[in-house]
Amino acid sequence: MASVQDIKRRVRSVQNTRKITRAMELVAAAKLRRAQTRIEAMRPYAERMQELMVGVARASTSLQGLPLLQRREVRKAAILPLTGDRGLAGAFNAQILREAFAQERRLRGEGVEPHWLVAGKKGASTLRFRRYEIGQSWMGFSDSPQYADAQAIAHKVSELYSEQEVDHVVVIYNHFESALTQRVVAQEVLPIPESLLEGGDDDHAQAMLGDFIYEPEPEQILERLLPVYVETELYRALLESAASEQGARMTAMRNASKNAGELIDSLTLQMNRARQAEITQEILEVVAGADALTA
Repeated sequence: MASVQDIKRRVRSVQNTRKITRAMELVAAAKLRRAQTRIEAMRPYAERMQELMVGVARASTSLQGLPLLQRREVRKAAILPLTGDRGLAGAFNAQILREAFAQERRLRGEGVEPHWLVAGKKGASTLRFRRYEIGQSWMGFSDSPQYADAQAIAHKVSELYSEQEVDHVVVIYNHFESALTQRVVAQEVLPIPESLLEGGDDDHAQAMLGDFIYEPEPEQILERLLPVYVETELYRALLESAASEQGARMTAMRNASKNAGELIDSLTLQMNRARQAEITQEILEVVAGADALTA
């Protein structure tokens, strides 16, 4: 059995660990509130962007000359997982990478060659450890992504698609639903589905009705809007991923603090039993010594 001093040292160590996990939980909670605010501000902008694209597409005579809309036989597909730069977030990074590898197996089964792009240090290190060739990686902004970060990624994927280096682009990220729930999403980014521009639901169908005069021509406007739409979708994915990461980290640190508290209670009970055993042993030794003197 461990001595009382050994157990005391372990209790102090666990108490220090619990202080750290509680502090990390509070930091993650503050960052989560900011991330939720940014998502709520972003969603109306993304909806208006889609409505504008629907209206311009309806006014266009042809959509054939737009590279980001052109669908072709898929021979090479880009897989873009959005992971975090840090760990200690439960299964946040693992479930994104699990879905990415599942997508890779599915593509290889269909005879499609995967092309890897990755955002986040955790994803990049995992892919390099598995000896995957990474086309490009982006790091350093998973906690608080900016629109410029989404622009950099969107420019790269649009360039790969326009130059026919890839025929399909899918981004994999955690969609934020609550601090306890994050849902993995595999979203097709390119090619942009034409059904999106046809106003599939009633809200989009009624969004841009009216007699408008477009200057320049609707096709030219749409050609400029499509890259911005890709940037907007990637920015929204980055914000969803950032909020999901903070929610997962907050939950993981809360569970860690709870487990540390349970471990401290268990060690305290064990320490009390050890102390009681020592006292009992000392009493027995005193009684035995007294008996020896009186014998």
